[in-house]
Amino acid sequence: MSASQSNVRAAWTMLVAVAAFSLMDAGLKQLSAHYPSFQVASLRGAASLPFVLVWVLATGGLASLRIRRWSLHLLRGAIGVGMMASFVYALRSLPLSTAYSIFFVAPLVITALSVPLLGEKVGPRRWTAIAIGLLGVLVLLRPSGEGLVSLAALAVLAAALGYALSAITVRVLARTDSVQSIMFWLLVMIAVGSGLLAWPDWVPIRAADAWLIAGVGAAGALGQYAITEAFRIGEASAIAPLEYTALVWGVLLDLSVWGVLPDAVTWIGAAIIVASGLYLLRRERVHAEAEHP
Repeated sequence: MSASQSNVRAAWTMLVAVAAFSLMDAGLKQLSAHYPSFQVASLRGAASLPFVLVWVLATGGLASLRIRRWSLHLLRGAIGVGMMASFVYALRSLPLSTAYSIFFVAPLVITALSVPLLGEKVGPRRWTAIAIGLLGVLVLLRPSGEGLVSLAALAVLAAALGYALSAITVRVLARTDSVQSIMFWLLVMIAVGSGLLAWPDWVPIRAADAWLIAGVGAAGALGQYAITEAFRIGEASAIAPLEYTALVWGVLLDLSVWGVLPDAVTWIGAAIIVASGLYLLRRERVHAEAEHP
């Protein structure tokens, strides 16, 4: 298969991943209206585990689950618990499209954190893109108006920071541990860690929600498999921009399920953040090509 064919296949796979994650988030939003945030985070992790375990057995077998860096796995698990619970908390009151718009700052944060944590070099143009993206976040939050400066909006920012830190730990873990191990143990830690924190306020699960929990698990597992496969077969710089199609799904789901649409300020803030992210991806591709001609 040629590089161009691989990128086309990877692009379609990434679109499937984004759609699956968006459907999962819609399910999480529905569950957040009835259960505490940590409980929903625990259910998300536990519901995906059976599907991921089947994938593990079909690809690398149980031997692929061996952990070589326990401390880093535990750190990523703790970050994952906080990230998932924060995002679920935000979904309780924010539309999906608004939450996604704020969360899109995560790639910018990853680039910024790669300097102190990984020793990578970021040039002035990429720092400018990061600064402009943060300006877009301020537009979304509207701190001087009636807007979104709320615990929910701050929770999305906390989730984005957690995602960025988790992504950086993956870069380090991938040097010694398998993809199967990284995926499986994160879900275990989210399920167990969030479950322990949710236990004092645990709400009995309604029978009517069983299908929704199963759907969240299946969509989450499909999304995780698809995004892993997309980055395996395609060029990251070519397919990463497709993650922004989540905003389209967010708008469609908000309109069809909850009957809401983003306002003009949300569109402006989202456009600034997305444009900054796309420019950053372009600069990273140029930088990579310059280092590896």
